[in-house]
Amino acid sequence: MHVCFVHGERDEESLKDSPGILDFVSSTEVSVLANTRIALQFAPVTSRGPIGLTPKRMIDILLALSGIVLLAPLLIICFVVTVLSSPGPALFRHKRVGYNGKHFDCLKFRTMVTDAPERLHRLLDTDPVAAAEWAASRKLRYDPRITAIGSLLRKSSLDELPQLFNVLKGDMSIVGPRPITDEELERYESCVGAYLACRPGITGLWQVSGRSSVTYGKRVACDTFYARNWSMALDIKIMIVTIPSLLASDSAF
Repeated sequence: MHVCFVHGERDEESLKDSPGILDFVSSTEVSVLANTRIALQFAPVTSRGPIGLTPKRMIDILLALSGIVLLAPLLIICFVVTVLSSPGPALFRHKRVGYNGKHFDCLKFRTMVTDAPERLHRLLDTDPVAAAEWAASRKLRYDPRITAIGSLLRKSSLDELPQLFNVLKGDMSIVGPRPITDEELERYESCVGAYLACRPGITGLWQVSGRSSVTYGKRVACDTFYARNWSMALDIKIMIVTIPSLLASDSAF
């Protein structure tokens, strides 16, 4: 049995206050997730496929196809407003790490200006507060790269709708860890195996537990908890809670 340590601040009370956490974990698991140097046991992956195997994949295909058909008008609207609101393509492709370390192009509606990397570098070079925030969470609450329409798409998570095509292709799942980059994967340290055992998800335990307000250490803990405790019932619970969490939360940025 391998042991995974989650790094970050000790903050059990704030984790208990995170929306959605207590719906999925016991008080003992909350303590494990909240305290940084407490071990999370995670068995080596010995299956021939990602967490959930065929039953999870069949549900993914069914839900992705249904979502693409039912949400087609919304997909078209988002596509058009993205193109009209700022110069650049409607879709943004970014390399992410998937199951077993395989890279794939994660699709989103573009929410940033086309010179986003240059703007980020200038900001981090001139603003120590923003640099510290970026180093801690890889996110910025006040991000100069985001367009006006992009901000709306992010807060509503509509920017992630194209990931239904990632699910259909098999790169992602409806429920799973948040897709991350190679740089972020390094921060998982001994918990890397938990992330790589799953297909990344459009929604997941992190997304229904505070989203951008959750620290990176807790995000890693949520992904590890999901990998070691996956069940179809857990996926159903997360899917049920996702929409109310989106409507109630203002923590996405």
